[in-house]
Amino acid sequence: MLRGIRIVEIEALGPAPFAGMLLADLGAEIIVVHRKQALLPGLPERSLLDRGKRSIALDLGDAEDVALLMRLIATADGLIEGFRPGVMERLGLGPEACLAVNPMLVYGRMTGWGQDGPLARTAGHDLNYIGVSGALWYASLPHEPPMAPPTLVGDIGGGALYLVIGILAGIMNARASGEGTVVDAAIVDGSAHMMNLLMVLGQIGGLAAERGRSLLDGPHWCRVYRTSDGGFISVQCIEPKFYALFLDRLGLAADPQFANQFDRDLWPELGSQLAAIFAAKTRDEWTSLFEGSDACVSPVLNPWEAAQHPHMAARGSWLAVDGVLQAAAAPRFSQWVQKTPTKGPARDEHGAEIRAELANPHTSR
Repeated sequence: MLRGIRIVEIEALGPAPFAGMLLADLGAEIIVVHRKQALLPGLPERSLLDRGKRSIALDLGDAEDVALLMRLIATADGLIEGFRPGVMERLGLGPEACLAVNPMLVYGRMTGWGQDGPLARTAGHDLNYIGVSGALWYASLPHEPPMAPPTLVGDIGGGALYLVIGILAGIMNARASGEGTVVDAAIVDGSAHMMNLLMVLGQIGGLAAERGRSLLDGPHWCRVYRTSDGGFISVQCIEPKFYALFLDRLGLAADPQFANQFDRDLWPELGSQLAAIFAAKTRDEWTSLFEGSDACVSPVLNPWEAAQHPHMAARGSWLAVDGVLQAAAAPRFSQWVQKTPTKGPARDEHGAEIRAELANPHTSR
């Protein structure tokens, strides 16, 4: 879908290479500029986040390598960088310098705090960003500390995906106007923006500042329960018709307390009762009981189990490349046959090839 788009990605950690991987999954040409030595010890030699990309290793402190990189940037539609504010400028690779050689360039900047503001130059990680943005607040039961799935809400949801959207929007605008742009993709902004789907509940009285009193963070019908074998079952039967099916399968349809689905004062006690009920059987037993129903009850699977689940397997959502389990490209397209992604390149695997292309302008794009 993105054939013909070239993105230069400066090696970084976390959401920046994920954004490059997603663009590569969708058909863009991604050239990742690796450092000549590994960014951190212990990282895989061939990262799955580099799948589908080409690699050239450059020393951004070397004037000749920087000059070569600028020639590469001149051929690109976009650039991805994930340093703290000011780092690329100190390397002579800031937006002003890059747009001077390529006025239509979309310069994508991936940070946690953004390019400005009191915290812009401060270190942080996923939990810090979504803690400040408000996105972490409802991420647990009221008697437990908030804890979101690692990296998904901040680094990926609020960060990488918003960077991809910004880059694609910038490229569309550049092709229409002839002008490039700088994309300031901050995890605090993106994760806050994602909260708008939840904030709409506030318009109908369904969102409270106190944890455990909102429609999606306190009810007994919106929780994860532990089973007898140490597994977990997810329950989220929001609509009354699905809640009724849930109660029927559990034999609770005639219980007068459970009939009061939206009585907030009953939620803690009913949650405790359900916890005891679910603790009496295994995860697989509960899965079998609810299988085929619209009660909105599902097992909580680890990635290896998820890969074997009939639905996920039928869609090919998980796959293994050279023994490395990973998720397939998403979303799907009607005229696009899903392919097994290529493994990530070795550092500088395509260096000679890319240098040769730059030496011959007729083959550089």
